Amino acid sequence: MLRRSPKNAAASPMFLIKTDKARHELQPGRRTLGQRERALLLMADGQRSVTDFGQLFSSRDEAGKVALHLVQEGYLLDSRAQQRQPPSETPPAPVDIASAAADAFDGKRSLATTRMFLFDLCERMFVRRDPILAEQFRELLRESRDRDGMLAVAGAMLDEIAKSAGAERAESIRDRIDKLLPAALVH
Repeated sequence: MLRRSPKNAAASPMFLIKTDKARHELQPGRRTLGQRERALLLMADGQRSVTDFGQLFSSRDEAGKVALHLVQEGYLLDSRAQQRQPPSETPPAPVDIASAAADAFDGKRSLATTRMFLFDLCERMFVRRDPILAEQFRELLRESRDRDGMLAVAGAMLDEIAKSAGAERAESIRDRIDKLLPAALVH
């Protein structure tokens, strides 16, 4: 999972909240997830970080893997993605989640880490500006089950970032993605 640098506001721990899909799963008579996954969904209230879920599993790493899976499947979101800021006359400065997440990353390079980064990037770059596009990217990421599919979605996201924030910014994010991919997969 991405570790975030404590140096900036985007660097705080990830606090998970339930999506509509999770609330649907938790209704009586619904059982598509295992008991521990459902327990994690119940505890996800935006007040507990991923590390707080370690008590449900043999380790915090296992809790992180299950939480990542639930985010990828659309059951959970980072609560910061749902925070609404009051509108202002000037657009907010773009958050450089790419720098914060990838530079502070000190774990193993993996497709799962890259995928999580792309979900987070989608939330930060598109939700406020174009919620419909953000939902389309989230859905495409959920549906991509292999390296090529995920990287195709990443390419589409980078194209949109280049249109709205410039080619230089898109290229810097591409470099960050390359830092998260397993070394053998970097082009």
